Amino acid sequence: MKRLTKKIITFDEHLDKQYGKKGTKKREEFETNSVAFRLGEMLKDERKKANLTQEALAEKTGTKKTYISRIEAGKSDIQISTFYRLVEVGLSKKIIISIN
Repeated sequence: MKRLTKKIITFDEHLDKQYGKKGTKKREEFETNSVAFRLGEMLKDERKKANLTQEALAEKTGTKKTYISRIEAGKSDIQISTFYRLVEVGLSKKIIISIN
């Protein structure tokens, strides 16, 4: 019996194939959008754990509900200072940043 095998590739190889090598415009756009999506998901999860609506979080932090919605949908390139205010002031959580 002849076995069919597929070549196993790494996630980085997959991204190279889908979006191009690191440094290309398409790959950089993907990386930026990926970060925005992940930050939005983290914010949404923590907001829900705190039993806050988007509107309540916006009021606590001096922003607008539509802005919170855009961040949570990964549609906004958020600054660290804004993310800090939303998480530490609005949600009473700590942010720890590390560079590896």
